[in-house]
Parts: sequence; structure tokens; C-alpha cells
Amino acid sequence: MNGTVTVIDKGAVRIHSYMAPGDSLNVTTQLIETPARIVAVDAQYALAYADEVVAYAQGLGKPLDRLIITHAHPDHFHGAARFGVPVHAPAAVRDRIAAQGDGQDPAGTLIPVADMTPTVEIVPGTEVIDGVPFVFEDRQGGEAADELVIRLPEQGVLVAQDLVYHATHLFLGNNDIAGWAKAVDELAADPSYDTVLAGHGLPAGPEVFDAMRRYLADAAELLGDDGAAYKRAILERYPAWGGPFLIDIGNQYLFGATGA
Repeated sequence: MNGTVTVIDKGAVRIHSYMAPGDSLNVTTQLIETPARIVAVDAQYALAYADEVVAYAQGLGKPLDRLIITHAHPDHFHGAARFGVPVHAPAAVRDRIAAQGDGQDPAGTLIPVADMTPTVEIVPGTEVIDGVPFVFEDRQGGEAADELVIRLPEQGVLVAQDLVYHATHLFLGNNDIAGWAKAVDELAADPSYDTVLAGHGLPAGPEVFDAMRRYLADAAELLGDDGAAYKRAILERYPAWGGPFLIDIGNQYLFGATGA
């Protein structure tokens, strides 16, 4: 296996957190194993890694129930069709994905937009899936314009996805550091969750919120009008963190092609 799987036992629920290798941005897919089925969250960037996640899920011996897409960044929805199940997302996320049109896998494979567009709408609130309450929350601002957070209150699991990165450099292309910091503060304010699932990086505990606050404060301090200078400065402060290519991608959004 090329990716890394972390298994967290929560009694009636087991979490299988798949992190892609560094060449695919350490992006994560969460497999939430309930007593009789599996709910997948986010679908990988590279189709080969989506296939690896699906093969792992099939090895658990329970049917995949659905795939949930948390936000409209291609590294989280490119592989949606590979799961072979209904794709769920909030309406705003669905519409943003549809508006982007066809995609392209990092290996060059064309991905038709119909293969990536969710077909089942998620509305905020609680849905009981196989006896397990899932609480769905819409968030605006931060890493993406619209983002879904999923809480499993009985298991103390917060599926934060791209509102939280763990020891991985942040994509700042949405240009909303203040909104992101506010979202992190709001998530951290609820102490009842001891497991935080990140969109990039390995699963973490609540201590990840302080790390996010520090990084966002440093980014606000260092991010001027020179993307290359920002990259040098943030790498100097966080030399051990993964995903430096995420800085380059963010800089292209912030400063254009010359900003990396």
C-alpha cells in the first residue's frame, strides 16, 4: 500500500483514516465503519489512490454505503466515481463542483464532471446511519468557501477535514486566514471531541487546534506580496511539516503563476 492507514477503535465505530503519500498532498479519506456498513468521507486527488482506498474498504467485508464530499477542492473529489456508491454533499459544495467542469487526474486522465458531481444533498442536522448519529454542519470561510464538518458525538470524533491540517503546510489560496482562524476557534471551543480527523495529515487530538492557531498567525505575519519570500519564511518556521507543494498551489491563487 502506498498510503498510510490509521485505525481508531471507538467501540461500535471504527475509523480507518487513509492518508495519501506526499506526492498527492497527504490528502485523507476517512472510512467510518459502523456495525454493518462503511461511510466514506472525501475521495482523493489521484485516481490510483482512490482505487487503493476502495480496495482497502472492500477488504473490511462490509458494503460501502455512501461517499460524502466535504468541499469543492479537487483533491477531495476527483476519485468520487471509483467508490461506486451515491455521492452526498451540501448543495453549495455540489454546485461549486459542477461549475468547475471536467477534471484531470495528476497522471493525465480526464475525469468527466458527471463522475465527480454529488447527487444527494446533505442538509445540516443529525442523521442516524446504521444506529450511529452523524451531525452535519455547514461552514463558510476558511480553507474553502463552503465546507462540511461532521461530528460523531457518541464516539467523540470530529471529522474536520480541511478546516484542520495536521503537521502539513496549509493551502491559503482562498485568502481567508481570519475566517479560518475563527473556524478553528469555534471547533476548539467544544471539548467533547478527543479525536480530530484532518483533511491533510494523520488523525490528531485537540492539541492540533493550537498548532493550527500558531501556523495561521505566522502565515498572517509572513504573507506579504511575494509568494517566494513567504514560502522561504514559512518553511524556515515549520521545516518538519509535510506538503510544501500546498504552499506553491496556494501562492498561484494568491499571486499568479509567478508567485510560487
